[in-house]
Order: sequence, then structure tokens, then C-alpha cells
Amino acid sequence: MPRKPKRPCSHPGCPELTESRFCEKHAKQEASRYEKYDRDPHSKKRYGRAWKRIRDRYIEANPLCEECMKQGRMTQATEVHHILPLARGGTHDESNLMALCTPCHSSITARDGDRWHDR
Repeated sequence: MPRKPKRPCSHPGCPELTESRFCEKHAKQEASRYEKYDRDPHSKKRYGRAWKRIRDRYIEANPLCEECMKQGRMTQATEVHHILPLARGGTHDESNLMALCTPCHSSITARDGDRWHDR
């Protein structure tokens, strides 16, 4: 299947062509900007070293994307999603976690309005 053509980076004035929204250099800057200005300060406290250990343990036990498996596809999971977000009273308990690939995690996050609610 042919790939989508590359498009210009969304950072103002950047001439680089990329397959995602930002080029590699500006993707890091955008992630840093989001962490500093847009992310809820209380959520930063909930995602510390303990969360990284929980996430790594969960991905190791569930290496395939749970959403893709429902559709009959086998895709490697790269992210762990909270079914009920921590901001709404969720916990790091395994019953509240899902192993997802990046596209599935992004679509669920966008659908729920968790990260891109203001855009």
C-alpha cells in the first residue's frame, strides 16, 4: 500500500518534510512545551517513577494492542492507557489499564478530549 506523501512540519518557518505533525527536532520541542504549559500540574505528580515501573510491567505482560486485537489485528503495544483517567478518579490498578499502540492511544485520547480538548 502506498504511503501518504510527506508534509511540511507544523512549526512556523520550518521547511522540513515529515510524515507526522512535526519534524523530529520540533516534535521534541512541542512535547516539552506541552509538558510545561498545557499539561495539568497535578497530573505530573501522578506520573513518576512508580508509574514507569507499573507501565513497563504491564507492557511486558500485555505486549499486543488490546484495541487492535478486538479488530483481529496483531500490533505491538507501545503505550499504557488509563481507562478511567487519573484526573477523573482512576487508579494505576491493572483493571484500569489497557496496552495500546500509538495510533489507538491517540484516537482514544482525542475521542475522550483528554489532551486536545482546547484545539
